[in-house]
Amino acid sequence: MKKSLSLFGLAVALFGVAPVFAATNSGTRAGSSVDLTSAPAVRERTQVNYEKYTTRTSTKTYDQADAKNIYYTQPANRSQLYSQYGNSTNVAPVRTTRAQTYRTELRRKYYLAHPFFQPTKGKFGSVTDLAYNSNSYDLALTPGTDVTMTDTNATWNMNQFSIKEDFSYGITDRLAVLATARFDISDYKFDWSLPQTPDDSMDDNGFNLLGLGLQWRFADTENWIATASAYYQYQQDISNNIVLDLKAGYKISSSTIYGLVRGWYLNFDGNSYGNGVNGKTETGQDATFFLAYNTDADNTFYVEGGLGVFSVLDEDWTLNVEAILGNYDWHNQASLKAAIGWQPNDWFALNLYGRMALWDSANGKDLSVWQTDATDGVLRRMGTANLDNYSDFSVGLQAIFMF
Repeated sequence: MKKSLSLFGLAVALFGVAPVFAATNSGTRAGSSVDLTSAPAVRERTQVNYEKYTTRTSTKTYDQADAKNIYYTQPANRSQLYSQYGNSTNVAPVRTTRAQTYRTELRRKYYLAHPFFQPTKGKFGSVTDLAYNSNSYDLALTPGTDVTMTDTNATWNMNQFSIKEDFSYGITDRLAVLATARFDISDYKFDWSLPQTPDDSMDDNGFNLLGLGLQWRFADTENWIATASAYYQYQQDISNNIVLDLKAGYKISSSTIYGLVRGWYLNFDGNSYGNGVNGKTETGQDATFFLAYNTDADNTFYVEGGLGVFSVLDEDWTLNVEAILGNYDWHNQASLKAAIGWQPNDWFALNLYGRMALWDSANGKDLSVWQTDATDGVLRRMGTANLDNYSDFSVGLQAIFMF
């Protein structure tokens, strides 16, 4: 960020802010660079479909020499079974065809990509999630009094690769404990519109999320299934979070239709959060450019609810679709997630998923802009930024094991 201080004339009143920087993935679900989209690690990727027993009928033909202990088909007439040789007393059998009808019963299968999955008593579950996450929006800046801006238009871009591990253990068939960790490789950038204005950018790599929780499947009948979960999450240099999750589903044929409600209580390390970059000025001084979502938030609460359906397409293939509407403090969002899973056996599954924001109230919002003063190193308010063309999506692949 060698040019950040050249963007503005810094002559504004001091306003004390202890920012939480996007360098550490600060923000909200789809509201910034943070990946709270995955929320409690266990919930969006854990459970079981209790498929009803199915049968498959096939036929197979046998020659007479091969036929043993099988049912005979009734011939249409006797001539199909015998032919005459010379006289009526010399009757010889001829080769005939017999058909056997058999039934194959498919045993019940524990689907690891099911949204209600958790390991049974004494078993371990592992969900390794490799994802690409993207968040962007356009900014139109309005300078404050006595502030000069050489470029007033920019685009915020966050590109991130993450690997997340959820490891669980079944204390009983109904109760499981889970631990989670996530490693992020992130690139943050304010891409300014004028070619002579250098971009403000920053890389941030490391373990940014750790968590521990419990999941309880308190209902599981022929028609109904429900779970309640509670988690503690620590987000590096951002916040300490308590997460609650409630999910209930109704089983129909080979599908489960379910509803969900999730809530996050976030206790921030500072009193503001948003997107920003840290760097150095041309003289080597530490500098920050920061877009604040909220400058008076020691803590906050997020909540979301939605509907989903999980269907068994084939013995080895599954489909999961989930629609979510959420309130994330400074903005609201509607999103859609879809996943297709392949599970060739009882202990391993692959789940390919994609998620995107269909609508977000961030478009049209005005947020405050802050920058480090070149003279005294104080973070000062520069003006406001109007957001437009908000975009947020993720694609990922999960490898799921139970052993």
